[in-house]
Amino acid sequence: MIAGTLFNDASRRLENALRHLDISADAAERLKFPKTSLSVSIPVRMDDGSLRMFPGYRVRYDDTRGPGKGGVRYHPKVTLDEVQSLAFWMTFKCALLNLPFGGAKGGVAVNPKELSRAELERLSRGYVEAVADVIGPDVDILAPDVYTNEIIMGWMTDQYSLIQRRLSLGVATGKPLALGGSAGRDRATGTGAFYILEALLPKFDQFPAQTTVAIQGLGNAGAVIAELLYQAGYKITALSDSQGGVYNPNGLDVPEILRYKRQRRSLSQIYCSETVCGLGENSPISNADLLALKVDVLIPAALENQITEANAQQIQAKYILEVANGPVTSGADGILVQKGICVFPDILVNAGGVTVSYFEWVQNRSGLYWEPEEVNRQLQAKMVKEALTVWRLSQDLNLDLRTAAYVQALKRLGGALDAKGTRDYYQGSV
Repeated sequence: MIAGTLFNDASRRLENALRHLDISADAAERLKFPKTSLSVSIPVRMDDGSLRMFPGYRVRYDDTRGPGKGGVRYHPKVTLDEVQSLAFWMTFKCALLNLPFGGAKGGVAVNPKELSRAELERLSRGYVEAVADVIGPDVDILAPDVYTNEIIMGWMTDQYSLIQRRLSLGVATGKPLALGGSAGRDRATGTGAFYILEALLPKFDQFPAQTTVAIQGLGNAGAVIAELLYQAGYKITALSDSQGGVYNPNGLDVPEILRYKRQRRSLSQIYCSETVCGLGENSPISNADLLALKVDVLIPAALENQITEANAQQIQAKYILEVANGPVTSGADGILVQKGICVFPDILVNAGGVTVSYFEWVQNRSGLYWEPEEVNRQLQAKMVKEALTVWRLSQDLNLDLRTAAYVQALKRLGGALDAKGTRDYYQGSV
């Protein structure tokens, strides 16, 4: 087990869930370690003729229930510890949604904003060259993540197909539609999170017209859920990206702000633009201050470890919807529970992306492609079904939603692992 703090923190959720479920010691032990872990160095010829080396990683945590599934992220702070933690979460996410996948993840330590498009393509193809032996449609399937997108998935799919000397569309999901992508995949994470909120908030007698929301992170998922919540009548009072944010206690004009961000690529000057200033009394706000706003729903949709033991006492939201992976540390969990703050966990909330990735994988294998309405119908049915299962389990066992989600995932993982044989079976006691 890697001693990195992020994976150790993620593992505490497993340890907590094991207290509420009787699974075999064999299954519990196997889930403490990844199945495969690969570190690579990717050489890239830069546009100026120089050669740079980029560290890359691919971890397949568990594939008992099916091939590994997980995104590839490009970020300067990517580490093996982070990738292993994300693969761990993906394992439980796929089990929770009852998808025929295991958990995997990949990444490259790079600032993609510093690369030209040609350099980015060479890096993406080089990553696939480096990990080609451990990926494949029936082994481990790639997907977009932080700072990767459908174009990059297209390059990766093409490179893998060149290596295999046959078309292998199923090696990656989140591809362009013209290369076998699925309708709705680009909006799936945010859309799925919206379905979860709509399904569970009424359980607390909380409804859109009376609900204020703050969203940290306006990447793909954050922007989509902001748009959907605004259309549904929620009052969004704060939005932020990596450079800072904007706040208006009376509610923001979300479509106009998203339009501005798409044009300017940042919210850092949104309150000093004449076009946007005319929309109302918007004020600048930092990411740290946004997290501490007194709102009904706080949505961290950026990176890991945003709410920790250091700032958990400052959180004033009633509900936290974890659209990002691991935005709340295990150390903060107990503090939030004591404060009466309900956390809708990431392994449930942001599972829309991997669910539609599964739909894409199925479509690639069958050659039959669905219309957007069918994708959304299937996504909503899947997300709501599992959300209500987690809710009922939390009520039956008197658990918080995160622990209930891990217990439900462990039921499925434990059953699959035990089907391969356990100590009790080989000793003849079962």
